[in-house]
Amino acid sequence: MVFEAMADLGSLMTADRDFPETAASVLSLLMEAVDAREGAIFVFRDKPAMLASIVSRGFQTFPDQAVIPLLPKHVHALNTLRAPLLISSKSYEGYLTANGNVAPELFRCIVPLRVGNKLVGMTALGRRGEDAVYSAEDLEALRMLCHYVALGVHNHTLSQSLTQRVSEHLRLLASVQSFYDNALETFANAIDIKHINIRGHSLRVGRYAAGIGDAMALDAAEITGLRASGYLHDIGKVAVDKALFGKPSKLNDAEFREMADHTVIGYQIVHGVQFPWRNVTEVVRNHHERADGSGYPDKLHLDEISAPVRIIGLADTFDAMTSERPYRQSHSVGEALSEIIRQTPTKFDPAAVQGLLIQVRREAVGNSKTPFLDPHVVCNIAPTDIDVLASMLNHRLTNGRVYSA
Repeated sequence: MVFEAMADLGSLMTADRDFPETAASVLSLLMEAVDAREGAIFVFRDKPAMLASIVSRGFQTFPDQAVIPLLPKHVHALNTLRAPLLISSKSYEGYLTANGNVAPELFRCIVPLRVGNKLVGMTALGRRGEDAVYSAEDLEALRMLCHYVALGVHNHTLSQSLTQRVSEHLRLLASVQSFYDNALETFANAIDIKHINIRGHSLRVGRYAAGIGDAMALDAAEITGLRASGYLHDIGKVAVDKALFGKPSKLNDAEFREMADHTVIGYQIVHGVQFPWRNVTEVVRNHHERADGSGYPDKLHLDEISAPVRIIGLADTFDAMTSERPYRQSHSVGEALSEIIRQTPTKFDPAAVQGLLIQVRREAVGNSKTPFLDPHVVCNIAPTDIDVLASMLNHRLTNGRVYSA
């Protein structure tokens, strides 16, 4: 139940909505995980120090905007509390005051929400079904789940502060997804720092994969997962000898094996990590697999490779071909697309390749909502040439058959 809740919570927190819009769903999920009948999520404000409710559910009497003022001793106590705490009408005074517009006696369990050493809010739960006491297992579940809630509340707080500086009438500018995106972009840059020729590669793969997914009409959550998976797909390269990235000639067999092992090393790094996106671990291990079984590390065939892995594999190849390497010059967009089509469907997923052609054509005619190609890649191919490539792809898929009425 807890792991299902974590998966659902991850989807909620990475949805392209501001936190206040998802807070009710988040609270419901927390309450269902531990069979709570009453609950509330608060944000911490430090000037003056107080807890202000974002959402509540189940309490018979609870104001729309509940406020609990805090003394310095309460802030310190909440900020140093490392786990969910059972409280009673006699024991809450060390953490909360009764000077607000809601009675702390309503709460049976409180969970301080912290990011690092910073208090960002609090989850408070009231009675459980049949007035049962929260068990040790319930408290551990709350500890794990509220880690993600803390990130959402923290991002919400940052957004509020920013909008208030700009204008009291602006809407919130940041979402939970932007929090993840910024963190992952930083991580992707760290992965690619080995050599100047691969810098920005992971970021480009994530963005290309998301663009291909958009052209394939995938939903927002799937596109978000593609972008995140692309950012992390080469994480195993942090363990590869830096010298291999700058070698101006072909890798020998031993060097190639070391480079290829980045897929397995990356899998070992991310395996067991609870990501909000389903396919990260699979992408890290399998992004060099190919439909004909010629890839690595497991020589999987088409039906054994998931759609997200196929998309990341294509985006990875396209960026590698259109980027300069120590041992060769970069290919033009047309050259890269022609070679990819030549290897489709033997190695690449036709639907993903079609998505790539759609995005490049949009850029060629100036119809892209946002630029698809990285600034270092010149879109020097005409829309009509892309149409010819699309016809070539269709010809390969139909084996040159012609249908008539």
